[in-house]
Amino acid sequence: METVGGDAFALPLIVSAFRFPEITMSFDTLGLPEALTRAVRDAGYENATDVQARAIPPAIAGQDLMVSSSTGSGKTASFVLPALQRVLAARGDNNKRREKGLVHGPRILVLTPTRELALQVANATITYGRHVQGLRVATVVGGVPYGAQLKALRGPLDVLIATPGRLIDHLMSGKAVLENVEMLVLDEADRMLDMGFIDDIKTIADHLPAQRQTVMYSATFAGHVGRLAQDLLRDPQRVEVASHTDTHENIEQRLHWVDNGAHKNALLDHILTTRELEQALVFTSTQRDADWLADRLADMGHAVASLHGGMPQGRRNRVLQGLRMKQLRVLVATDVAARGIDVPTISHVINYGLPMKAEDYVHRIGRTGRAGRSGLAVTLAERGDIGMIKRIQHFTTQRIPVAQIDGLEPRQPEPKIYESRGPAPGGKRFGGGGGFGRPGGKPFTPRGPHQGHQGQQGHHGEQRFGAPRGDAPFDKPRGPRRDDERRAPGQWQGHGEPRRSGPARPAQQRFGGKTR
Repeated sequence: METVGGDAFALPLIVSAFRFPEITMSFDTLGLPEALTRAVRDAGYENATDVQARAIPPAIAGQDLMVSSSTGSGKTASFVLPALQRVLAARGDNNKRREKGLVHGPRILVLTPTRELALQVANATITYGRHVQGLRVATVVGGVPYGAQLKALRGPLDVLIATPGRLIDHLMSGKAVLENVEMLVLDEADRMLDMGFIDDIKTIADHLPAQRQTVMYSATFAGHVGRLAQDLLRDPQRVEVASHTDTHENIEQRLHWVDNGAHKNALLDHILTTRELEQALVFTSTQRDADWLADRLADMGHAVASLHGGMPQGRRNRVLQGLRMKQLRVLVATDVAARGIDVPTISHVINYGLPMKAEDYVHRIGRTGRAGRSGLAVTLAERGDIGMIKRIQHFTTQRIPVAQIDGLEPRQPEPKIYESRGPAPGGKRFGGGGGFGRPGGKPFTPRGPHQGHQGQQGHHGEQRFGAPRGDAPFDKPRGPRRDDERRAPGQWQGHGEPRRSGPARPAQQRFGGKTR
């Protein structure tokens, strides 16, 4: 459920383009088998979303598709359900593929950019395929041992969900058989190409039957994504449900200008202590910043963990499980690790560090306001972020309303980045919680590398994920960080008492901020 709407296709390719007003349609009218409509009802859904209503019928008919839809639109089900329909339709002649000792590979292959998104697609496939007798689903992703994956590839298999890099490993070793794939799905194709997977995707496609069905989901079909679509798809139908310029009606956006790192931390601390916050996803620009910030928030008593691509897959799975079970109130993550996170109780998305690309901003804020809920997306921007703020607003064709919090106003004037000024939209100010947003106005001592100007890098400490006391599945801390990996904290003299830097503290066991 991750992609957002796209640009017009930029290359000479015959495409049937559809852009209709939003419609409401029952799943019973989409031509799905009864086993699938029953599973959809069991999952609590009655009517199809816009992208599902547009994409499912042509996908069932075997049409190649180019699909753009907004984040949280139900995109995953729009290709999982047609894929399962194909599995059911083939069951009559499936005896050969089930012969003992013979490997005939999957009928359906889904490629995703990240492990988290692959697991999300696998969960959706199992959910919607609960009434498909004997359904075999496997995931092949990096960061996990090869053994279980090799066992799954050797046995009967209906649906394979994979990241390109790990699938290439199995393909080159001869363990992955793809000669019987009937349907190829490229989920978040633009992201896979941004991550450098274009050659892997082409190699995988070369090992698939030429007569397969291919459906591609992407935020944009311009440039290199369009060229890939031209190579892989045959007479595709374009389904564009929403674009990145559409308004996120259930997501309130705010932009806070900050003076420096200490001011940014003060604003973050205030936001994380508001009553309205149920769960928060805090984005950083680097893996080291994610670890450092999670440590800092744990020291303050938050149930927090970091999530980034440098962590082993098992630890990442435990972090996500802790988030879904509400053992975590705050998750600090990088862009790559957060792809595929679908937790409806995330009420706040906070951009502590800005993304590298403007379109990633849309993916980030789409982590909140899901499943009909409202959400708040807050961006904490320093003066060095002006260029990215301009690019984000140009990409979305929307101005992010500037806001201030009483008692935490920036000392520097608001940057003049707009062609026509006038009052900031909304003119919002929010009551302070005393001092730096902590109860009673007690100042805290900011630690770590991010207290000065943007661009200072974090520490090189161990990647850790802490657990509550007595919770064995979570990892233990690996010891203190070296003294030379810390920088002196900065000071923000805007309000309250000056910050005082203390001695470096040992690594904390996070998930509630308890030390061991």
